[in-house]
Amino acid sequence: MTTTTVAPPSGATPVDLVRGFLTGGVIGVSLTAFIVGCALGKAPLIVGALALLAVYGLLFFLAGAPRRAREAALAPRTALALIEDMEAKQGEETDVPVRFELTVAPEDAPAFRIRFSEAVHASELPDYRPGRVLVVQYPPDRPWRVRIVKRPTPAWEQRAAGAAIDSAPGPAVAGDRAEGCAWGFVTLLGLLLGAAAVVLFFRAELFGGSADAQPAPPERSVSVTSSGTSTSVVITSVSGTVSFGPGRSMLDRGALREAVESLSRGVDGGGDGGGDGGGGGDGKQALTAVVREQLLTVVFSPAGVDAPAFDPRSLPFDRVPALVEEARTTLGVDSPQTWQLSAERLTGALTIRVSVAGSGGSASLEADGQGVVVRRSPAR
Repeated sequence: MTTTTVAPPSGATPVDLVRGFLTGGVIGVSLTAFIVGCALGKAPLIVGALALLAVYGLLFFLAGAPRRAREAALAPRTALALIEDMEAKQGEETDVPVRFELTVAPEDAPAFRIRFSEAVHASELPDYRPGRVLVVQYPPDRPWRVRIVKRPTPAWEQRAAGAAIDSAPGPAVAGDRAEGCAWGFVTLLGLLLGAAAVVLFFRAELFGGSADAQPAPPERSVSVTSSGTSTSVVITSVSGTVSFGPGRSMLDRGALREAVESLSRGVDGGGDGGGDGGGGGDGKQALTAVVREQLLTVVFSPAGVDAPAFDPRSLPFDRVPALVEEARTTLGVDSPQTWQLSAERLTGALTIRVSVAGSGGSASLEADGQGVVVRRSPAR
C-alpha cells in the first residue's frame, strides 16, 4: 500500500490575527457600551452597541460567504479508515470527546495517517475499538478535516466489513487546527482595548461625579429683543458675554453700561440681592473685560483666587466712545476698520487699552481708570 504525508493545517495566519483582533475589539466595544449605556441611562448608546454587534456579525458572515461557497462546491471524498488508536476523555456528558488516530486509505490516492477529535455517543464507544475499519469523509483539498460517517450507505458499510487496511507509517498529522497562543492573545487584546476605549470616552460621566461634589454652575443664556434689535446675554461661572444684534453698537449712548450691568445682575442672581449700584449687589470682580463693536466679554475672577481684579461697573463708560474715536483719528491708521477695548488691572492700577486696525496697519493707546490717555503707540 502506498502512503503519503499530509501537510498539517496551518496555524493562525496574519489575516486570522487581524480578524481575531477586530472581533475582540467589536465585542469589547459593544459589551462595554451596552453596560455603560444601561448605567448612564443612554438609550442611543445601548442601541448603538447592539447595532454594531449585528452589523459586524453580518459583515463577518458575508466575508466568509465566498469561502463557504468554494468549499460547498467540492464534493467530499469518501474512504475507508483503520482505527490505530482511540482515547475517550472522562466525563458525564452523553457525547464523549474521543481522540482518534486513523490510517485513511483512499481508493485513488496514497494512504495517510491522521489524528483528530470527534464527539461519540457514550453508548457507541465499544464500536470504535482499535483495529476496526470505518467509513470516513473529508474535503479533497483539506484531508486533515476527516470526519467519521456514523451512518454509511449499505455499499460502503459492506466494504468496510470485509476490508483489510495496513497501517500507514507515522507520525500522524494533527487534524485539529491549532490557532495557537497568538490568536487568543490578539483577540483578548482587542477586547480589552475596545472596552478601555469606551470607558475612557465616558470616564467623566462614569467617575467624574461624587456624592460630595458640587455641581458646576449652569450656563445661563438670555435673549432680549427690543425696537427691532436683539441682545444675547450668556453667563457662566468663569465668564460672561453680551452680544448686540444688527443696528446696535457698544459705542451707542448707555449701551456699554447697560451690557455690563446686565452681566452684574446675572452674576448677582437676577438683581434680587439688593444693593445700590444699579448692578443688583456687590458684583463679581473681573480679571479682564474686552469690548468690540457689538460684543462684550468679561472674564470673572475665580472664587478663592487672590488675583488683581476690578469691578467692571467702574469702567469710565462716558469716555469710551471718545477714546475709540481718538484712536481711530489720531494714531495714523488709514481707513480703520476694527477696534477693540481691553481693561485689566495686572499692573496694580486699572489700565484701558484701545487698539484699532485697518489698511494702514494697527495702533493703540492706553488710558487710566478715569479714561485719561497716558500713552500712544501710533501706526508705523
